[in-house]
Amino acid sequence: MDFRFTDEQQMMAESVRALLADLCRPEDLRRLAASDAARDAARWDAIVGLGLQGALVPEARGGLGLGAADFVLIAEACGYACLPEPLVENASVALPLLAALARDERASAILDRALAGEITVALAHPANPFAADADTAGALLAARGDDVFLCDAADLALERQESIDPFRRLFSIASRPCVSMAIADAAEARGALDAALDRGATFAAAQLVGIAQRAVDLAVAYAKERQQFGKPIGSYQAVKHLLATAQVRIEFARPVVYAAAAQLAQGDVFSRARVSHARLAAAEAADLACRTAVQVHGAMGYSWEVDVHFFLKRALALSSWWGDAVFHRRRVAERAFGRPLGPDTTFAAEARG
Repeated sequence: MDFRFTDEQQMMAESVRALLADLCRPEDLRRLAASDAARDAARWDAIVGLGLQGALVPEARGGLGLGAADFVLIAEACGYACLPEPLVENASVALPLLAALARDERASAILDRALAGEITVALAHPANPFAADADTAGALLAARGDDVFLCDAADLALERQESIDPFRRLFSIASRPCVSMAIADAAEARGALDAALDRGATFAAAQLVGIAQRAVDLAVAYAKERQQFGKPIGSYQAVKHLLATAQVRIEFARPVVYAAAAQLAQGDVFSRARVSHARLAAAEAADLACRTAVQVHGAMGYSWEVDVHFFLKRALALSSWWGDAVFHRRRVAERAFGRPLGPDTTFAAEARG
C-alpha cells in the first residue's frame, strides 16, 4: 500500500499553509484578542475564497466529495497557525453531518448557504459539553434528547461559557431548541452522529500535531537567539534533549493521525480504535511540546508576551474536545482486547475480521 500524500493533497495543504502564514501570525492573534472580535473578517473571507467549506460534503450534495486523508493536512496547518476561525469544525464535522441529515427543503437551503460560504453551521454534539462559535453561526445543528434539531442561530438563547483558550467561543443552549425544526430522531441519526465524532476527534488530533510542531519550532527559534554565558542556550545539551524528546513524540504521533484519517471511512471497531489512538498520541505530543516550549523560554514562558501561550491554551482546550482520554482509551481497549492482534491485522477492517 502507498501511504504517501498525492501532489494534489500536498498542493491544497500548501495553499492553506501559505494563506495562514500571511494572515494568521501571532501579531494577528494579538490584534484579534485585543479587539474581542469573534473573527478577522479579511482572514475568514480569504479562507472562504479557497472553497474548503464543502471539502468533505459529497458531490451529490454540492460539496467537493473529498476524503479525510485530503483534509488532514489542512487541519494540521490550522493547528500550526492556531487559527481562531471555525474552518475545521465547520467543514469537516458540521457540514458533512448536515448533508447526511438534510432531507427537507429548508435544511437543504441552509446547507447550500453554508457551502457557498454565506454562513457557518455550529454543532452541539453529545460528545461535547458546549457548542463552539454558535454566536457567529447562521444555524445550529443540535442533538438533544430523542431528536436532532436544525435551528436558526438567531432563534436561540445562548449562554457564553468560559474557555482557557481566548479564541474558542463556547456556548450552552439555554432552552430546548426549535421543536418544529427537528430533522431526525436520535436513533435514525446515530450512525451520522458517530461518524461526526470520529471526524471531530481525527481532525482535533491533526490540529494538536500542528500545535505541537509550532510549539517546538518557537522554542527552537528562541533557543538559537537567547544567550547565556556567552552562547545560545540551544547549544547546551540539556536544552537539546528537551526539544529532541518533544520532536520525537511528534514524529511518533503524526503517522498515527494520518493512518486514522486513511481508515476513517471504515466506521468500524478498527477505525474507531485508530482514531482514538491518534487522539491520545496527538494530545500527549502537544502537551509535552507546549510545556517544553514554556520551559525553554524560562520564566517569561508563562507570560502573555510570549507567543507560546496561544498554543498551550489551544492544546489544553482541545485535549477534552471530542472525547476525553478515558473515552478514547476505552475504545482502544475494545479493539485490543476484543479483536485479534498481530502484523496481519494492523490495517484490519470489520469485514475482514
